[in-house]
Amino acid sequence: MDNDKIKVAVIVAHPDDETLWAGGTLLTAQLWECFSVCLCRKDDPDRAPKYYRALDYLGVSGTMGDLDDSPEQVPLAGKELEAAILRLLPPIHYDLVISHSPQGEYTRHRRHEETGRAVINLWHTQRITTRQLWLFAYEDGQRRYLPQPIQAAPVYYALANRVWEKKHQIITGIYGFGKDTWEAKTTPVAESFWEFADKEEAFRWMVNRNKENEGFSAV
Repeated sequence: MDNDKIKVAVIVAHPDDETLWAGGTLLTAQLWECFSVCLCRKDDPDRAPKYYRALDYLGVSGTMGDLDDSPEQVPLAGKELEAAILRLLPPIHYDLVISHSPQGEYTRHRRHEETGRAVINLWHTQRITTRQLWLFAYEDGQRRYLPQPIQAAPVYYALANRVWEKKHQIITGIYGFGKDTWEAKTTPVAESFWEFADKEEAFRWMVNRNKENEGFSAV
């Protein structure tokens, strides 16, 4: 890795999460050297090749895992997710790690929530080390509208139109989602993140924000 670059890890549940929730940021971060971990769909003959094409377009390297992503969304043990992340993520000190919120980006996808909790737990227990953690900050009003960036989040970027068009091209052109699909309609024109520089603060925030989630466990 280039020692002059800012070392960034992007840890997501599915192919296209890296683009939907942070694609514009990745497209414009010229000083970042990014590695993206996708925890599901490694063996998907359709989505896996598209993920690597998307990463190439974004200027990001990365890899994939094969955690269960069946429609039933059977809960995964935190230790299983944490082990998968550690297998896939290069063991270096990062300047920034980006991942899902433990509340997810919309109502609701269990794998997004589980991934966010696993990343925070790994940082809290120092099995991942990073200077900062950013978590996707979006909400959908309990399904009343498409996911929207939370403007009150500490990090909020309104994307230039040309950047959004490139991001949308990844979703429609590389991933192949039609213009009337949820993914194409959702593709945010701004991106926002919860920001943490202290692992204890992030852990407390997770506990406080997720007590209401069914089946939530902080360990």
